[in-house]
Amino acid sequence: MGLLVLLMRLWLPESPRWLLIHGQAEQAKQIVEQIEADLQRQGHVLPAVSGTPLRLHARDHTPLGEVARTLLVTFRQRSLVGLTLLTAQAFFYNAIFFTYALVLTDFYGVPAERVGWYVLPLALGNFCGPLLLGRLFDVVGRRVMISLTYGVSGVLLAISGYLFQQGLLDVTQQAIAWMVIFFFASAAASSAYLTVAETFPLEIRALAIAVFYAFGTGLGGMIGPTLFGELIETGERSNVLIGYLIGAGLMLLAAVVQSIWGTAAERKSLEDVARPLSQAGDR
Repeated sequence: MGLLVLLMRLWLPESPRWLLIHGQAEQAKQIVEQIEADLQRQGHVLPAVSGTPLRLHARDHTPLGEVARTLLVTFRQRSLVGLTLLTAQAFFYNAIFFTYALVLTDFYGVPAERVGWYVLPLALGNFCGPLLLGRLFDVVGRRVMISLTYGVSGVLLAISGYLFQQGLLDVTQQAIAWMVIFFFASAAASSAYLTVAETFPLEIRALAIAVFYAFGTGLGGMIGPTLFGELIETGERSNVLIGYLIGAGLMLLAAVVQSIWGTAAERKSLEDVARPLSQAGDR
């Protein structure tokens, strides 16, 4: 898979923004002109470029001190939002997905060789969520949709957890419940990466994703499966419900954090959302 991604990367042009910041203005211009020409050949009419031009100081790297200051001081609130979103989705995803087979075998008596068939509905929900809900993040708005998908995921997990604890779901109904939950949760998780990617200056976007992914996975992704594994081993549905409620609570907390402190970045240029660190002077 990694090799496939590497090969596909050969057909993707470099980011013109990145090229400009690194002093390669001519190459950036060529890429933009090529994209515009391709669109015009397809019959698209491109509007004139509007907005105030930016003056940038070319740089070959961003000092780590500036990165730390940007994340911890300048955009501290955005950092906390991003960390909350990634931690919640990491706990939610890893805890449930990696213990999925144990729940099926230990509580529903599904033979190990048949577990894979019950993964298919979950995979379908994972695929359809971002595909069908993705456009709404631009149309309705980032803050609303991120809060909504996180909140709905948390509420549905709490409800299905209660039904599971009461023994009201058979294995097929449980699989359908998880499919619906992950329909929303997959869009929520995708939006967490989107939030980190577009709410920080261009120069540190990739590093910000790496930092928050590492911390989020460390906090939520490692604790979740371990906790759920211990709860499942008890053989008590009520104990597993505790894990589900913790996951639901984290998703609801993330929804509240996003609704209050999240950034409304829809239909805005990246430079309007976060001023480039290399920008010279004020606009």
